[in-house]
Amino acid sequence: MKKTAQIIAPAASAPATVVTLNITPKPAPRPARLRPLMQRLIPALCGGVLMLLVWQIAALWSSGFPTPYATWQAAQVLFADPFYNAGPNDQGIGWNVLASLQRVAVGFGLAALVGIPAGFLLGRFTFVARMFNPIIALLRPVSPLAWLPIGLLLFQRAEPASSWTIFICSIWPMVINTAEGVQRIPQDYLNVARVLQLSEWTVMRRILFPAVLPAVLTGVRLSIGIAWLVIVAAEMLTGGLGIGFWIWNEWNNLNVENILIAILIIGVVGLLLEQGLMLLARRFAWDK
Repeated sequence: MKKTAQIIAPAASAPATVVTLNITPKPAPRPARLRPLMQRLIPALCGGVLMLLVWQIAALWSSGFPTPYATWQAAQVLFADPFYNAGPNDQGIGWNVLASLQRVAVGFGLAALVGIPAGFLLGRFTFVARMFNPIIALLRPVSPLAWLPIGLLLFQRAEPASSWTIFICSIWPMVINTAEGVQRIPQDYLNVARVLQLSEWTVMRRILFPAVLPAVLTGVRLSIGIAWLVIVAAEMLTGGLGIGFWIWNEWNNLNVENILIAILIIGVVGLLLEQGLMLLARRFAWDK
């Protein structure tokens, strides 16, 4: 029996209709450039609002504590002429801040001139480290204001005594960080220096200093914060022109608004000093 294959042709279909779809392509997503900024800005704003809220609550709780708005009004009057000069004991807050910065520069500069080379010697020579480490461990925890009477006795005047207090308190971070940085230098560097028969001055200048510079800048950053912290307390006791004495004088006059303004100024100046040194430290960091 023969099988016959049948081919079934498909039925003729209706002609296809072309439908045009109006599809608007979506733009490519832009890089989120503002997202990191907003992630930093929004928490900072929230923190500022929280601080103002706590400030307002404290002002409502205590009758003598000024509100943020009253402090803002006092700041407008204070900064209208921050550099007026009406006599030795009546000068604007700008002159007082500059006087404090001058004392900090003197004491901090002397501490850097002494502390950084001393740190190199302590880190380079074991005998010197064993000789001075007990003295540093003994004097470093001493309160900054405990050194002020010693300065008054040595110099017989308030102006050098304040710079002396800054010097003796800000020298320790630079000495310790520099010494630790020298001790962490790979021994291979020093072995190469011995093979090349380099002098000790050349080793210090060409090998130790470039390798230890990040550690030195870390000690400098810590020291500037201590120096700015100490000068306010020292000026309260020694008097004269300066932000610390200005705060004490405003307290005697019961100008609490000006005291709060001075606290904010101290914080801003200290922040600027520290941030400037941090930028300098990042400039010389090896892992940047």
